[in-house]
Amino acid sequence: MAYFFRQLFLALIWFYRHLISPLTPASCRFQPTCSAYAAQAVQKYGPWRGGRLALRRISRCHPWGGHGYDPVP
Repeated sequence: MAYFFRQLFLALIWFYRHLISPLTPASCRFQPTCSAYAAQAVQKYGPWRGGRLALRRISRCHPWGGHGYDPVP
């Protein structure tokens, strides 16, 4: 079951990265980008823990949040 959700999350991230993101201006404050970070986290930790890491990262993406290099732990 976890394999199914991992593939589903990765498919959603792929959809965003290839079909939605090119339509918006580049504005990511972090390196790697939030979508690349999310894909790496889901691949490394699975859909649940990786999803939580990705949501935590996305929640820090605001003008008063951090910036710079922030790899998947």
